[in-house]
Amino acid sequence: MRFKKLDLNLLVALDHMIELRSVSAAADKMFMSQSAMSNALTRLRDYFDDPLLVQVGRRMEVTPRAESMRLAIRDILVRIEATIDSQPEFRPEESTRTFNLLLSDYSLRVLMPTVFRLIDSQSSTIKLNLRAQTELPQVLLERGEIDLLISPEMFISDDHPASLLYQDNYVVAAWAGGKYGNVTMDQKMYETASHAVMVPPNAAKSYESALLALAGIERQIDVKTFSFTNLPHLITGTDRVATIHARLAKLVAQQAELVTYPIPADLPPLRQMLQWHAYRENDPGIIWLRGLLEQAVAELD
Repeated sequence: MRFKKLDLNLLVALDHMIELRSVSAAADKMFMSQSAMSNALTRLRDYFDDPLLVQVGRRMEVTPRAESMRLAIRDILVRIEATIDSQPEFRPEESTRTFNLLLSDYSLRVLMPTVFRLIDSQSSTIKLNLRAQTELPQVLLERGEIDLLISPEMFISDDHPASLLYQDNYVVAAWAGGKYGNVTMDQKMYETASHAVMVPPNAAKSYESALLALAGIERQIDVKTFSFTNLPHLITGTDRVATIHARLAKLVAQQAELVTYPIPADLPPLRQMLQWHAYRENDPGIIWLRGLLEQAVAELD
C-alpha cells in the first residue's frame, strides 16, 4: 500500500532500524535478508532525502530527521496493530491469539498458576507469552510489544489506562532454625542483620529498596540475586534475612522453613497494577484477559 508515493511497508522496516540501530538486527527481526533490509533503507533515504541511519564507529546512529519521526511512526503502527487485533467479539474457546504479558518472577509465582488453571477451566485455546520485567516496562507498552503490564504503581505510565490488581505487604523472612528464628525484630536488629536482596536488571532499585530508602532504613547487604522467588531458599540454613512479599512468603514458608516478621518501619503497601495501551481500551480480547486476571486475584484473596 502506498501513501503519497511511499510504500507503507517501509515504515515497519524503518521502525525496527530506528529501535535497534542496526540493519542486520532489523532484518533478523523481520525475517528478511540483510540485502533486502539495506534496499529498504536506500528507498527510505531517497524518499525522505535524508540518510536516516549513519555509521558512527562500530554502531549506527539515527539522524535528527529519523529521531523526529520515531514516535509518530511507532504510534501509527501501534494504532494499526490494535485495529487489526481487535475483533467485534472474542471467544476464548476458539481463539488462538497470543497475548504478551510483562511481569516479575514474583507475580509469575504468586498469580499465574491460578490464571492458567482458570484458562483451562474455560477450555480456552489462547496462547500466553510471559516476558520478564525490564527497567523501563512502559517503553514496551508504548511500542505495542506487550498487551498487559503487571507492575508496581510507581513503574507504570501516566499515558495509558490502568487498574489496581491487588495489594501486598513486605515482611522480614528468616530461617526458623537460625539466629533470627525466634526474636523480636526491631529496626536495629533489621539493619545490622545480613541481608539477601533482589537487584533488578541494570542495577536498578527494586520497589522495596526504594521504600526502605525513603523510610531512612539502611541494610547490611551481603547477597544479591536477580530473582525474588529464590530469595526465601537462599536464606534457608543461614543466619541471613530477606525482605519479601507476604503473599510469596505464605506460599513458600513451610517448604523453605521460614518465619516472618513485620517490617520495623511504616511502609505503604505494594500496589500491583494492571496496565494496557490506550488504543486497546475496547479490545474484547484484552477485556476478557483483564477479567480473568481479576478473577484469579479474587480466588487468591
